[in-house]
Amino acid sequence: MSATRLEKLRKISPLVIGDIMLDRFIYGKVERISPEAPVPIFKYDHEKEMLGGAGNVVANITSLGCKCDFLGVIGNDAEGRKISSLLKNIGVHSHLLRLNDYPTIVKARLIAGNNHIVRVDHEKNLPIIANVLDRFESILMKAIKGADVVLLSDYNKGILTVETTQMIISICCKLNKPVIADPKGLDYSKYRGATLIKPNLKEFGEATGRKYSPKSETFHEEVTEGAVRLMETHDIDNLIVTLSEYGMLHISRREKKINHIFTEAREVYDVSGAGDTTLATLGMAIGAGMAIKDAMVLANKASGIVVGKLGTATVSFEELCNACSDIGRARAESSMLSDDDLAALIAKAGKQHKSVKIVYSDFTSLSADQIEKLNDIKSGCDCLIAVICGKNGGSELARAVLCNHIAVDSVGSTDDINEFLRKHAADISLHEEDVISLN
Repeated sequence: MSATRLEKLRKISPLVIGDIMLDRFIYGKVERISPEAPVPIFKYDHEKEMLGGAGNVVANITSLGCKCDFLGVIGNDAEGRKISSLLKNIGVHSHLLRLNDYPTIVKARLIAGNNHIVRVDHEKNLPIIANVLDRFESILMKAIKGADVVLLSDYNKGILTVETTQMIISICCKLNKPVIADPKGLDYSKYRGATLIKPNLKEFGEATGRKYSPKSETFHEEVTEGAVRLMETHDIDNLIVTLSEYGMLHISRREKKINHIFTEAREVYDVSGAGDTTLATLGMAIGAGMAIKDAMVLANKASGIVVGKLGTATVSFEELCNACSDIGRARAESSMLSDDDLAALIAKAGKQHKSVKIVYSDFTSLSADQIEKLNDIKSGCDCLIAVICGKNGGSELARAVLCNHIAVDSVGSTDDINEFLRKHAADISLHEEDVISLN
């Protein structure tokens, strides 16, 4: 994905609505156990404060260079004023309802080295805000009119009730604005009419009343069934389920087909806020007019970056550009084997008594089902070779995916697979079942 295309993301105007909180990270070290009780003594060194909850969605959006509006509730206290200041510092235009007798939510984490020792939450249920609903609706109408996309960051702390959430979605529908929700709780009826909802697998399982395992052979079928039922029940157009190390998948109510993309391998330090990064990137991409499948790829890249950082983190525009650079495509072009090199590789593997399988196609596109089939085939052989057939040489994206896919050992090209096998029959020995079409 080019930097020029990514640049379009920075020109949109997202509106984030949700539960904002103050994330406080207290750093120190643990060197001994307390004589008073069998607990570690934490020696304080320093601390820092940053936006948390829906505020982290906002922070990710601004980190990517986009102007953003925010609407939420804080307490009339020092922590609320700190949130207001942090929002102002990153250029966010905020609509904050300040409530008396309600503490701003604070989540304090004690960190010793790279170890998260304990979290202390300071919060209480948000009081009924019926008396400010008229004012809330007035602010909503004005804010949504100026937005390209609306993101609902629901941490189940009280601002996104059934009444307020339906008010937001109704206004979005009237003004033809996409609305994307990161849901919480078991009842998805409050998200009725949303363009897209983005639960994680655990949340999705709770909402549909069953457990799902990405390792199951029937995983896609089970998820499709649950997702379609959920979307049809609550009039939701699209659903993306995030799967942690298994990537994420998308199902639309109209097509009822799964598009599954896989996580790029990387060392995970902290998953705090990864869902917020995904919501922010998805929202910006969809707001900029990207197709959902392209928005997913971008969000997958962004969340992959953020889990490699400690604490509630954000992704910069430069980091995302680097992750989406043409490095993979450059590797694809340099890794493609010629007809003769391909034959030599197969012959060498045979002499080393390695089992070889060839998958071939024109690869003008590459679906999630085909990628999954590559994984299955690889599990039954030592060496898996993908052969791109035809004069067009496959799509640029398919070549990049094949050359960078962990299941594929080598990639080559030939005009005609049958002619290739006849031409090199004296050098390579393959059974009919070892040559598999992916068309």
